[in-house]
Amino acid sequence: MIANRFKAPVTAFITPICKAMLSVGITANGLTVVGALGGVLSALFFFSQGEFFIGTLVVSLFALSDLFDGTLARLSQQGSTKWGALIDSTLDRITDAAICAGILVYAYSEGEMSFTVYLALTALITGSLIPYIRARAESLGIECSVGIAERAERLIGLLVGTGLYGLGISWALDIALGVIAILSIITIVQRLIVVKRG
Repeated sequence: MIANRFKAPVTAFITPICKAMLSVGITANGLTVVGALGGVLSALFFFSQGEFFIGTLVVSLFALSDLFDGTLARLSQQGSTKWGALIDSTLDRITDAAICAGILVYAYSEGEMSFTVYLALTALITGSLIPYIRARAESLGIECSVGIAERAERLIGLLVGTGLYGLGISWALDIALGVIAILSIITIVQRLIVVKRG
């Protein structure tokens, strides 16, 4: 939803930046890998240590690579490729899982935060199911990009929660995880309905 709404103005804004990146040899796949690797390592390190504010800032910085890699691919001589699309979607899943895993490690180590563990597990599982259902549906010839909470919404909500928690707002993380879990379940149902009707 958010990605579709702001895609055109964001693309127009970043196109000159992407052209400059291409001129110095930065490739879409290279940027995707660096962004994902940085995001995964940052999430696992900072969040598991309870450093949620700085972790949010660093993970958000690496997540910005997602804004650029698609446009970089389209502007390059070879254009968008199936291999690039596969790398991008696969590394997105790994990055999202790493964020939840970092939270899980921290919550489990705290002991009394068992509710946070369950919420993070729910967010992790549903976050994997949403793109799986779309991919499986599209392999069956059914367009299935609907849903109230696609990746952009889930990632923004999660990072807002971790950032506020890092600033000392103790309830922010559970609220963010809970909202994401509910919206993700709704999205799963929406996509299943599309497939059923398809």
